[in-house]
Amino acid sequence: MQLFDESVSSLSHNTTSSLVQPVMYFFTSALLLGSVALQSVMGRPSLDQRSNVMKRAVDDFIDFETPIALEQLLCNIGATGCHASGVSSGIVIASPDKQDPDYFYTWTRDSALVFKAIVERFTNEYDAGLQKHIQEYIVSQAKLQGVSNPSGSLSDGQGLGEAKYHVDMSAFTGGWGRPQRDGPALRAIALTGYAKWLVNNGYSSTASTIVWPIIRNDLNYVAQYWNRTGFDLWEEVNGSSFFTIASQYRALIEGTAIAKTLGKASDSYSAIAPHVLCFLQSFWLPSSKYIDANINTNDGRTGKDANTVLAAIHNFDPSLGCDDATFQPCSQKSLANLKQVVDSFRFYNINSGISAGTAIAIGRYSEDSYYNGNPWYLNTLAVAEQLYDAIYVWKKAGSITVSDTSLSFFKDLSSSVSAGTYSSSSSTYTTLLNAASTYADGFVNIISKYAATNGSMAEQFSKNNGTPLSADDLTWSYAAFLTAAARRAGVVPPSWASGSSSSVPGTCQATSIAGSYSSATATSFPPSQTPISGTVTIPVPTGTKTKTSSSSTATGCAIAPTVSVTFESLVTTSFGDTVKIVGNIAALGNWNTNNAVSLSASEYTSSHPLWKVTIPLAAGQTIEYKYINIKSGGTLTWEKDPNRSYTVPKTCSTTATKADSWQS
Repeated sequence: MQLFDESVSSLSHNTTSSLVQPVMYFFTSALLLGSVALQSVMGRPSLDQRSNVMKRAVDDFIDFETPIALEQLLCNIGATGCHASGVSSGIVIASPDKQDPDYFYTWTRDSALVFKAIVERFTNEYDAGLQKHIQEYIVSQAKLQGVSNPSGSLSDGQGLGEAKYHVDMSAFTGGWGRPQRDGPALRAIALTGYAKWLVNNGYSSTASTIVWPIIRNDLNYVAQYWNRTGFDLWEEVNGSSFFTIASQYRALIEGTAIAKTLGKASDSYSAIAPHVLCFLQSFWLPSSKYIDANINTNDGRTGKDANTVLAAIHNFDPSLGCDDATFQPCSQKSLANLKQVVDSFRFYNINSGISAGTAIAIGRYSEDSYYNGNPWYLNTLAVAEQLYDAIYVWKKAGSITVSDTSLSFFKDLSSSVSAGTYSSSSSTYTTLLNAASTYADGFVNIISKYAATNGSMAEQFSKNNGTPLSADDLTWSYAAFLTAAARRAGVVPPSWASGSSSSVPGTCQATSIAGSYSSATATSFPPSQTPISGTVTIPVPTGTKTKTSSSSTATGCAIAPTVSVTFESLVTTSFGDTVKIVGNIAALGNWNTNNAVSLSASEYTSSHPLWKVTIPLAAGQTIEYKYINIKSGGTLTWEKDPNRSYTVPKTCSTTATKADSWQS
């Protein structure tokens, strides 16, 4: 197998007209981009004009694709996903395809990366539906850790390195590239993200008793087996993988921090982490100025591989700035590497004639022969995401540094640039930032060009004509789109470095620490673990309360000044539709449909077509509102009169639900 993929062969919504409507979006984009071509005949438009046209086209595509990507990602998660019939609860399938290729399995790595994206999305905006999926994933992984398999068992931890399992969580016993040592690290990272959310919202007990035991097993595996070879994320090379080592370092650093927060032992993780970071430097080729993706192996490749770009974006931490030691997205080494990786794919026929510094379709590595070697949606999006990450940090820092190491990358953005540091007040800074933004958008535009007209994304697309190839509806493709779109919008993940130093030891040691392993048996989550909103008091699992407001009821509990109101609307929609809420207050767009708030279809089923969104509102206020349905082609439909009316409760409760059905 090669990762995830999911098409739209079966959809949770009625698709009678949805396969026609999306074409309108692409036709509109084609007209928009075509206007530039017409202008070039009459007189070439300026770079700013072309950049603005690109930005508008990408804006439109992201608006169109985002609800589709989220819906189709959730379709690949058991047991209720529309593509996940017979799949155990919380289990992620790589793709619905069962032949040519058969991806109807669950991979530890892929599942962790998907839920890392889900947890990040959930952390930024509370969604009870996503929380339910996260909890089910955690329960499934507690069980999966205990499944003996060809890699071993839980008794000594070796079974944690198994790559994939059947969708009913039984062991896959066929021949495979095993072990794959990135899976435990990535799962620890995904679960730690949720554990930190629990702690930050007053649920440390849940993090400690339910989530930590699973994380602990995976961290012990990393500390014990990190310095042994294994198969890379493409499941082809047995050696030391840059992506794996980078993931292991993050897992140990982030794991150390959450362990300390929960009062758990963490000495072994903090002791091993510096040596992992030291070894990570071994992949950098200073004379060639790129990262060799796989070492300690004889794979006959150059080493220029999208594996290194994926490592950069999945270890992105804005607090680290452009740190070279951790190969942050805007680091001098990562930018130099990005140029070489991207340029290594300019031989594809669909990239023919596209000059350096202009976006192209990106594959795995130039020597790839799987399905004859083609671009991947997730790798093309990864390049865009690295650039968006870099842009975010440059804006935050107010400067861009160009060194001799990264100069070749920056010269693609501005041929006249030289080494130096450019402040935000300089014209060079503005030129580089704008060019980088256009460059990044170009990679997303490649995806809009080669995704199916209904928004589905497979694993690959043809290097000759862009036709989707390999597994349909790859789950990782959708996750990659969602994270790239978030970074473009300036939504970044929480810090994982936790203020720890990224200084590299003078001498690397291949040391390890054996750990103990035990089954995680506490798998029942308490109900109603909702977020803290500002100064609102949320009951902790023990049932204790703390007053945070001088206002109180007759019973003595604090009156919530703000209430997180969940608006629910039952409305049957077609694939590609977006349901929004708009009303008479600023939080609901002041009746301006351009500012309406989108609802999520994360819990939508054909028998229960639920759309929902949670919005913080002032307690006691009365509002008017309506729901609207925006078709994929842009047509907007209002529900029938009259306007809805609702008064936000003014009680001790910090949450409320307003359940509606579409007025037709």
